[in-house]
Amino acid sequence: MLDDTLKAQLGAYLERVTLPFEIEASLSDSESSRDTLALLQIIQGLRADKITLKTDGQDARKPSFTLKRAGSDTSLRFAGLPLGHEFTSLVLALLWTGGHPPKEDADVIEAIKALDGDFHFEVYMSLSCHNCPDVVQALSLMAILNPKIKTTVIEGGTFQEEVEKREIMAVPMVFLNGQVFASGRMEVAEIVAKLDTNAAAKDAAKLSAKAPYDVLIVGGGPAGAAAAVYAARKGIRTGVAAERFGGQVNDTMAIENYISVLETDGPKLAAALEAHAKAYDVDIMNLQRAEAIVPATEPGGLIQVKLANGGVLQSKTVILSTGARWRNVNVPGEAEYKNKGVAYCPHCDGPLFKGKRTAVIGGGNSGVEAAIDLAGIVAHVTLIEFADQLKADAVLVKKLQSLPNVTIHTNAQTTEITGADGKVNGLKYKDRATNVEHLVELEGVFVQIGLVPNTEFLRGTVELSKFGEIIIDAKGHTNVPGVFAAGDATTVPYKQIVIAAGAGATAALSAFDHLIRHG
Repeated sequence: MLDDTLKAQLGAYLERVTLPFEIEASLSDSESSRDTLALLQIIQGLRADKITLKTDGQDARKPSFTLKRAGSDTSLRFAGLPLGHEFTSLVLALLWTGGHPPKEDADVIEAIKALDGDFHFEVYMSLSCHNCPDVVQALSLMAILNPKIKTTVIEGGTFQEEVEKREIMAVPMVFLNGQVFASGRMEVAEIVAKLDTNAAAKDAAKLSAKAPYDVLIVGGGPAGAAAAVYAARKGIRTGVAAERFGGQVNDTMAIENYISVLETDGPKLAAALEAHAKAYDVDIMNLQRAEAIVPATEPGGLIQVKLANGGVLQSKTVILSTGARWRNVNVPGEAEYKNKGVAYCPHCDGPLFKGKRTAVIGGGNSGVEAAIDLAGIVAHVTLIEFADQLKADAVLVKKLQSLPNVTIHTNAQTTEITGADGKVNGLKYKDRATNVEHLVELEGVFVQIGLVPNTEFLRGTVELSKFGEIIIDAKGHTNVPGVFAAGDATTVPYKQIVIAAGAGATAALSAFDHLIRHG
């Protein structure tokens, strides 16, 4: 289960455990229970002086196990085997239960401890989901820090009947006290804010009280991170306001074209970007969405950035690096059945459609890669492409065409996603050559048709192209003095990570030049 190298690494981590705790397992005679017991025995054996293992648990979910610190009322349960992307979540839960301090800000930790109520979270995840660990780790930490919070982490593949009964068709999916609470990626501060109704107002007041910046970067993807590093290295006051650091990179799996890095994945690169920015004196403000830019009223004056929570930040210069998001296909049924069969992340949600019929809309690299990945999991994949031929790289197209459970329709226009009883049951498309409409019966639709820039809040303030991209010159200048832009939100050709990072550096150097020339 764990090779010698991984076992040695786990042992080194567990050396940080300082407080005794107990693992109580609820097991059956299934193979998954035997695997769970084997993993728990390895963990207990690595720190037998601090960890006690019991196997007489009576929870209805088998296999499952709880982590409980001696003398505490904490309630954290893992149902299923937390391996894959969730192995890190398990290791962190072991360390936190064993007294190792989390790396969260002190304000967030105090906010978690102050939550008052009866909170029982159930979070469904899949082992291939790279969005799930953030949510799993956040809710695990909350259960460890606050005895009024109970968290159960459920691996959907092990409890497939439960997943189908609750009609879970996207992960991570979170229930609170039996009711749907949220779906998709969330950070711990975001969850706390949803539970604490006064959190937004307190955060807004704290942000508005900050001193003006020399450079304020809106957006924390590769462009924003590079801009932050380049600006901070000039010794000027630098801030980053971002909805989530890493941006769209967080939703990317294999990355093999970032120069000098042979291979990585999105979450790892996003973490590295944030770590690099934090290595300098950069004020990083996560979970902040900009709603408006107010240009300076006089040369050399301050630019205002208004945030969704009511806070206002001020800066001498601003760099816009808000990136882009998945484009919707905008047909009847898409919004209605989102997370009920309509999905946008094949890596996250693909395992939930094991043995079922699915479709992928989009014949570019993203769409073809999604279809290839899904073909190894689901019963059948139908790929729908509007153009008369697939736009993906030839090597990907060749691979897709070799798969026996894939059907490709080009010159096809998706017209509707159908459903019944709250779930997707089909997709309609029109043959653009004959105008004949067809219905494909299926259970899941994955939309992969490109990106749209996150620039709606800039309309009327900053000049945008007909595609909604921020118009910039070669140095990252916009039409507003002191406001610069970089990355996928702009008119720069070729939306690539390495290009966005370079553009971020350019924008930061241009902002510094502006400060020199305009005081």
